[in-house]
Amino acid sequence: MTGVVDGTAPVTGDHGASRTSEITDVHAHLLMPGLHAEVERRVPDEVQAAADLELTRNGLASLQASGRMIGERFPRLTDVRARLEAMNAQGVDRQWVSPSPNHFYPWANEGLATWVTGEVNRLIADHVAQAPDRLVGLGVVPMQHPHLAVDALDDAVLGRGLAGVEISSFAGDVELSDERLEPFWARAAELRAVVFLHPFGCSLDERLDRFYLSNTVGQPTENAVALSHVIFAGVLDRHPELRLVAAHGGGYLPTAIGRSDRAWKVRPEARGCAHAPSSYLSRIWFDTVVHDERALRWLVEAAGADRVLLGSDFPFDMGLDEPVAFVRGAGLSDAEVTGILGANAAELLRTRVHA
Repeated sequence: MTGVVDGTAPVTGDHGASRTSEITDVHAHLLMPGLHAEVERRVPDEVQAAADLELTRNGLASLQASGRMIGERFPRLTDVRARLEAMNAQGVDRQWVSPSPNHFYPWANEGLATWVTGEVNRLIADHVAQAPDRLVGLGVVPMQHPHLAVDALDDAVLGRGLAGVEISSFAGDVELSDERLEPFWARAAELRAVVFLHPFGCSLDERLDRFYLSNTVGQPTENAVALSHVIFAGVLDRHPELRLVAAHGGGYLPTAIGRSDRAWKVRPEARGCAHAPSSYLSRIWFDTVVHDERALRWLVEAAGADRVLLGSDFPFDMGLDEPVAFVRGAGLSDAEVTGILGANAAELLRTRVHA
């Protein structure tokens, strides 16, 4: 680990607007090229198979455009100083830094998955330790091996001092409703750890291989499917203290939740949860990466302003370049804005278990 970087926060918000409360971006990523190179060295055939799947899912044009974008933003994805400079320019005091989702490696066998998880958690912890007053870390767990998830969570939270973990919308044959994940949900609730739901890849595969539909349609679809598994399976009934944060505003689910309520009312197979699905939106947290002020207002109405957190998807091109300005321009009340920009995130972390 390198030394602590001077991460002094700006004293004014975006575009010079004065403020006193801390502004927190809960959706920001770290790329770990050295880790990926080692994974590729160990299992080149598996890495190539994963790359082939990405080509099927995204199409060549999108992969080429993404490669150029990542190259241009590489310093912000890897270097603490570049990250802090960008945060200062955005008027952001603190980031929750999670791994770039390409580091989930959902196809990894038990041995490799255990090693990768430990390395990711270590590298995230090392990164945020360079600016501890500005950065909070989220690690990973190997979801494809549910029996390993609790140990990985403990490693992240108790071993590395991270605030929680980032998970995908599914991993192999493991959906978030899978009974094998029950010990993980229970431990996450016990530790009061953040579980940040961020999809990587969409199972619709080649149907989304053009026009960048793999992201514009795929990501919100995966968010909606994963959250529906959690809700309809009764995960939130059994683990009411779970701190589940959904990226991308929860995808399509908050705006289409009425259809879920209808199914819960009329279909016996949809009665796995104790209450109407819409009632669980106020028990999940959502970031602001929705790209539309109307969608943000609807999210606030559907889930409650206290369940919405500032997010940017830093530093990817599908994120919010000016996340603070986006929230301030959405026509919300001052109290709602204050909560979303930082007070809600601070409250979420206030009572967590520390290492």
